[in-house]
Amino acid sequence: MNHDDSAPYSSAAYNSTIGIQAGVVHDSNVYFVHPDASPQEKYRVGVQLLEDGVPSRAREMITDAIAHRYDGTEVRFHWVLAMLSARTHHDLTAEEVGQLRYAYGLVRDFAEDKWKEALRVTFDLLAVLSTAGSETGPVLKQLQDLPLRQHDAILRHLDVMLTGGLKDDLWAETLGRARAERFDNDRVLRAWAYFAPDPIGARAVQPRPSTAAAAKAALPVRAVLFVISSALLWGLALIADPAQATVELPVALGAGLTAARFGIRWWGREPKPSFTAEAHVPHPRDPAFAEDGFTKRVRHSFDHYFSVRRPQGFTSDAWLAHTVQIRSSLAAEIADLYREKRTGVEQVDWLIRYLAEDARDRHNSGTLFDRRRQDRTSVRTKVLAVAALAVLGVAALAAFGTAVTGAAQPRPLWAFLAVLGAAWSGHATASRWLEVRREERRLDRENQEYLEQLTARQIAYQRWKSFLDEKRPSELEMETWLTCDKTSFVDEALRHHRLTWRDLITHTILMTPSPSSKRGRVRRGPWRYSRYVFRLFLFTQDGIREISSEFDFFDGTRKNEQRISYRFDALTSVQVTENADVGYDLELVLANGPARKIRVKDADAHQLAPTENSQEISGINLSAAGSTHTFRLLEGIAADGKSWIERHGPDSLAPFQIAG
Repeated sequence: MNHDDSAPYSSAAYNSTIGIQAGVVHDSNVYFVHPDASPQEKYRVGVQLLEDGVPSRAREMITDAIAHRYDGTEVRFHWVLAMLSARTHHDLTAEEVGQLRYAYGLVRDFAEDKWKEALRVTFDLLAVLSTAGSETGPVLKQLQDLPLRQHDAILRHLDVMLTGGLKDDLWAETLGRARAERFDNDRVLRAWAYFAPDPIGARAVQPRPSTAAAAKAALPVRAVLFVISSALLWGLALIADPAQATVELPVALGAGLTAARFGIRWWGREPKPSFTAEAHVPHPRDPAFAEDGFTKRVRHSFDHYFSVRRPQGFTSDAWLAHTVQIRSSLAAEIADLYREKRTGVEQVDWLIRYLAEDARDRHNSGTLFDRRRQDRTSVRTKVLAVAALAVLGVAALAAFGTAVTGAAQPRPLWAFLAVLGAAWSGHATASRWLEVRREERRLDRENQEYLEQLTARQIAYQRWKSFLDEKRPSELEMETWLTCDKTSFVDEALRHHRLTWRDLITHTILMTPSPSSKRGRVRRGPWRYSRYVFRLFLFTQDGIREISSEFDFFDGTRKNEQRISYRFDALTSVQVTENADVGYDLELVLANGPARKIRVKDADAHQLAPTENSQEISGINLSAAGSTHTFRLLEGIAADGKSWIERHGPDSLAPFQIAG
């Protein structure tokens, strides 16, 4: 992955306005819940949401399952984690604290199992947090004795809740796990696939409708006229000289059949275009061809893939010049086939790449400009067809001469009319017959080409789709990698400022997309980005330390780090503008500096599925980005200043005690 460290970044880090970005929405049912779903199914989806970093929605699903009498130690354990995940004690409402206390009271009534023990350890951790000077050794021992699944879940979802000396005791383990999992499962080789759009299905140009209807309608009349004229001519010849006519008639019939047999192989063949697609789509210079934005992007994509997928011995420029007509024709075809409102060129890149490879392979096999060079009409066929027509003409003239030789006055006139009628109707009949046969051959050829192209493209489509499905990370993998990035970032910030968790009152991370990022999500899931801007706020007794850095999600590298420290009373104003249809804007105003605007974009209305709710998706994105927690902290400090510490310091946690 190449990074341009010289690119300006100040606007992204400290004065961000993220514009509307197109995104990839994967059509997945991983979070789909039918309105009539059972409580068990709602609980399953709730746990999936929790593991994938959407605790706000997980709380709703698991609470709904409990309300429908699906309860137990495992259910309550995940419900408690969903209540506490990505939150601190002052994010909880009085009602939620009451619900936690009620759940704590239920623990003793549950049968003993690993989930009950995990529940007990979770509440014991909360009790240690709410009691100043508590001994952490016993509860840490209980935590270490838990099975790995429950142990890791508690550490992950109570990451923001845990602080102080307890967090210091657990930090080495948390950091070690993050280092081990950060690039696990081939992240560097697979992360890109999450942002690759789902390919649109294979299509090919269908055969043009037949244009031979008029020729078919006129053929019988002209054929009958030809038969009558020929019969009259040969009848007159038989009357005048039966012996001579008996010789001329078989010669004419043989010549006619020979001309028809070899003529259909020559003149019955349709004119072949140099490349099949040129016969089906308008030429790029045709005024009827609309060079819109989609078509331009298709052309650029063709130029790119033809330049990188070229035969050996060609430079990019030479190959592009060699295939200019083919690329223009194919670009016109693809733009016409996929000209739909919501189709992006990224969805058909797989087909453009395949066509570039196909052109390269056909060049190597010598069939780039003529796929059917081996079917050209042979010289022998042409010679036999011309010779047969010449013999037929001579035989017809001989029959005319025989018919008028020694005949009475009316006979030459009838013979002349018969020859004239046979010549005209024969030419007209042959022309219509050849036109019909050419159309039949064209339809057969285009049907065959259509099936061959469609089959080949379907195979290429399935191959690419299977490759993407195999490479594309799951929601859990994406969330795990992102969590590890955040842990690594926090650790570097703590070491830089020489702070321990005992020195912190709390912390929060705000994640916003970089202006140059790609984005993707599954249905009903949060947006995920290829490039993030992480903003870490460390709250200590002396003030706030803010560190921002841009992260490349593909390889975990970061750049353009900026740091700023200020006292609590220096944060004079925090304004949050909420508009679920447009975005969420955060404006920070310091006493000694200009206002800094940070815009956090949520889901765009035009990219919502009919079954998705804009408010719900907006809330999911805010929760996943850490916005809700960050907004609440900064608004509280801006309003109360120094007194915020007195109400939210380590000695103020007693009212939060649940297990007391």
